[in-house]
Amino acid sequence: MGNTVSAAEVLAAEITRPITGSTKAHHSDEHMTGVPPPECPMHKSLAPAKPVYKSECPVKQDGNDINPLNMMPPANQQPAPDQPFPLPTERQVSSIPKVTEDGRTEFWVYPSQQMFWNAMLRKGWRWKKEDIEKKDMEHIIKIHNANNEQAWREVLKWEALHANECSNPKLKSFGGKATEYSPRARIRHLLGYEYPFDRHDWIIDRCGKDVRYIIDYYDGGVVDNEYKFAILDVRPAMDSFENIWDRMRVAYMRWKYDREETKPSAHSE
Repeated sequence: MGNTVSAAEVLAAEITRPITGSTKAHHSDEHMTGVPPPECPMHKSLAPAKPVYKSECPVKQDGNDINPLNMMPPANQQPAPDQPFPLPTERQVSSIPKVTEDGRTEFWVYPSQQMFWNAMLRKGWRWKKEDIEKKDMEHIIKIHNANNEQAWREVLKWEALHANECSNPKLKSFGGKATEYSPRARIRHLLGYEYPFDRHDWIIDRCGKDVRYIIDYYDGGVVDNEYKFAILDVRPAMDSFENIWDRMRVAYMRWKYDREETKPSAHSE
């Protein structure tokens, strides 16, 4: 992307810096695909005293006006009092279906640039002239939305194991747990790798059955041409026998695929 997203990359890099450092670089596994899930199933977690890449996404908050499905207050499309430039209020509809009371087909809607800005302010970020420019907000929104779409596609790969049971899974609710590291993230950290910069738990409605997914977000380093930024580790939570069995099945399939890939060819000398 060259210089077109350089400022956005700098901001995102600051925001996604792990709370605890590591001396060993993170590497991607086969089950961790490059990508960063209103109104958005993905956000960056608040780090004290640093600029924060935050969206209208779920975090634990207090207040009677909080939406329990995404842990967010009502959408705020009004410019902040000290906002240095106007921002668009248009919102993009995602490809992620949501659960509705009447069964209608609806999709989660991503935050506008203005909503994103207001959310950043609400969660502690304060604008400084050198932090961000108006054009950077467009890139940040594109990064945010692209990574949510990838997260949903990763969920669908797991849900394909249950296609006969449910052909139209939906995202019911989600919540951020940035400082509550998953057991796998803790094990990886003990081995010398970085902690993820964020974690989300998504509740998927599998045609009436709630299934919890854990998504660990790792720093991918560079924004690619499709605005993918993070490396995602998406898997069902090990809180039911069915989820454990799915993970065992997928682990076996990956092992079998690796074995076949490394098997010498019949025509090799």
